[in-house]
Amino acid sequence: MELSPMELFQKEAPECAAAFNSLIQALIAREGLDQKTKQLIYIAMKTAMGDDRAVRAHLPMAKALGATREEMVDAVLLTLTVSGISGVLKVLPHIVEMYDTK
Repeated sequence: MELSPMELFQKEAPECAAAFNSLIQALIAREGLDQKTKQLIYIAMKTAMGDDRAVRAHLPMAKALGATREEMVDAVLLTLTVSGISGVLKVLPHIVEMYDTK
């Protein structure tokens, strides 16, 4: 069985992975934004970077926090002005599929 990129990171550099996980936890714990908004921002940033794998992992988290289809679509569409259409075309189908399939 092939390791995911994060599993490989944890295997090859456990001390760095632990430090990275601590950073993530510190960011999550900050209270300036609610968790749903943080997820939407993260989805937009990763869409702009073209990292649809990360986006696919975070879409269900955002939905569980109450993000609507329209909020997710808007977050993704905002990336058009900074990174063009490629990220939008990669991510939009995943949002539609998540909300259209029961």
